[in-house]
Amino acid sequence: MTKPLSNEQYVEMINTAQVYQAAHRTALQHAPKLSKKLNRQIFLKREDQQPVFSFKIRGAANKIFTLTPEELKSGVICSSAGNHAQGVAMAAAARSIPAHIVMPISAPAIKVEAVESFGAKVTLHGDHYDEAQTKAYEIAEKEDLCFIHPFNDPLVIAGQGTIAKEILEQTDEIAAIFVPIGGGGLASGIATYAKTLNPNILVIGVEPEEAASMQKAFQENGPCEIEDVGIFADGVAVKKVGEETYRLCKEHLDEIITVTTDQTCAAIQDIFEDTRTVVEPAGALALAGIRKYFKENPESPLGSSSQTIAAIVCGANMNFERLRHVSERAAIGKDREALFTVQIPEERGSFLNFCATIGDRAITEFNYRSGHHKTARIFVGIENGGSADTRKEIINHLENSNYKATDLTENELAKLHLRHLTPGSDQHIKDERLYRFQFPERRGALRKFLEAIGEDFNITLFHYRNHGSDYGRVLAGIQVPDMQLAEFQDHLNTLGYKYWDETENEGYQEFLK
Repeated sequence: MTKPLSNEQYVEMINTAQVYQAAHRTALQHAPKLSKKLNRQIFLKREDQQPVFSFKIRGAANKIFTLTPEELKSGVICSSAGNHAQGVAMAAAARSIPAHIVMPISAPAIKVEAVESFGAKVTLHGDHYDEAQTKAYEIAEKEDLCFIHPFNDPLVIAGQGTIAKEILEQTDEIAAIFVPIGGGGLASGIATYAKTLNPNILVIGVEPEEAASMQKAFQENGPCEIEDVGIFADGVAVKKVGEETYRLCKEHLDEIITVTTDQTCAAIQDIFEDTRTVVEPAGALALAGIRKYFKENPESPLGSSSQTIAAIVCGANMNFERLRHVSERAAIGKDREALFTVQIPEERGSFLNFCATIGDRAITEFNYRSGHHKTARIFVGIENGGSADTRKEIINHLENSNYKATDLTENELAKLHLRHLTPGSDQHIKDERLYRFQFPERRGALRKFLEAIGEDFNITLFHYRNHGSDYGRVLAGIQVPDMQLAEFQDHLNTLGYKYWDETENEGYQEFLK
């Protein structure tokens, strides 16, 4: 077994990395508005300004420009859904060697076209990254191509580590670096370099709550697959981190923070307000981590007025169609909007009376449909004061005014689907169950989804909305008698779509049922 490289060897590899034939040195940019909000000096390391709008070009370039002509005689290959693919394609073009990129069928057209623009051959295979990677390994062996791993490779790690080298050259007042984690290549490269040269620098990793594969590895004392991987921050949606990246992160990271989709969207807005740049979700993770860190540690001495805190803005390959979803979730992520279901009297003047009860708070959303009973249910968004405590105040105020209200601000079903639906009718639908589905998004996907559900079970409710993501999200009400429930669940498991049974969700019970 090959002996792992030492920290000193990694520092030397980073200092001599061959990245600038394709990548370039990026700015460490002050974020004045966010610095004022947090009373800290926040700087953004603008890796979104790389030629492929992502830091991935560094690792790909270092690997490709370090290998010998003999090793690259047949060309290179990689599997990727986006940023790594573009990095490999561009670096290969810069060295004038052929590149073959295997991407999932669900990869957005904008990313496929970007890879092809560098002259790379693209093969679309599989519904997700793991299937694409398996295919890439098969092609690599068959055609004698050099496989460029996206993170678990010392040369790739060293390439990403040049970001830390630049930061230390750009400021001598660095107190902490917050870095996003996917497979761990970026975090391990930055942490190894920064902590070896200055152990007093805090290096904090940030992962999405729904794709916290490095945090899971820390808990299990080694890389292990997480069962479900959320795909909102697709640039870091990795089931299992690398052995080498885990080893380095375990040794050098001071902490790992996990953030929600809403917190990530709020950070995207923060970056836009300071730079007028729209970054992808993975690109905003580090800043989301900074916001969460200081919210939970308001008295922390970290980052006093004379110290710099850096957030790695790792990429900006955002599909334009996703912006509406990001905008919706950002307000919740900043605690500026709260979502509720409220029961109001079914009589004239009820809406006016409800608004009067709310007072000066702005109503951001109001969904209602007339019913036949004495009570109507509404779904309402209300301007919040910037904290969870304010939501409690709103609930207490409504209840003291004789309204029954339920807080759905943290309810994923409500945020993805309910806010786009009108309340349920008074008609009782027998044996209705509610399911939330996620399936690969591509042409014909919705039709195939409906065909897969089949005609044996009646659909009573259906909501689908394109979020500009690699995956489609559907909410479906389906009539399933108790005696057929086991059969239906077997059918769902055979389909292979990720799903959640939301029948007992309080949002469904209060608003749709």
